[in-house]
Amino acid sequence: MPLIQVKSSISQPESSTVKDLLKTLSVKLAKHLGKPESYVMTAFESDIFMTFAGTFDPVCYVEIKSIGNMKPEQTKAMSQDFCQIIEDKLGVAKNRIYLEFADAKGSMWGWNGGTF
Repeated sequence: MPLIQVKSSISQPESSTVKDLLKTLSVKLAKHLGKPESYVMTAFESDIFMTFAGTFDPVCYVEIKSIGNMKPEQTKAMSQDFCQIIEDKLGVAKNRIYLEFADAKGSMWGWNGGTF
């Protein structure tokens, strides 16, 4: 049920870099939310035309969605952690990364032919 999706203006990195990024984010998201990694989905999209602060310098937009209520201390910790991971693995500066956190009701999240 948790999802972390990274969208970036950077050119497609090596597949090993993307796989490492997604696996790291999967493990970390499960840990931050206290949910089994078996429910975590990750996604990465590159080569998107994006601006931030009026420039086309490398930028990322990250969506984090989960069922339940994420607490402010959780979102703060995730922001610090995920921005650092993305900066380290993709080279996008932390101050050029926006993160959006969204809580979903179980009835609004489908899986396996049903909802949570």
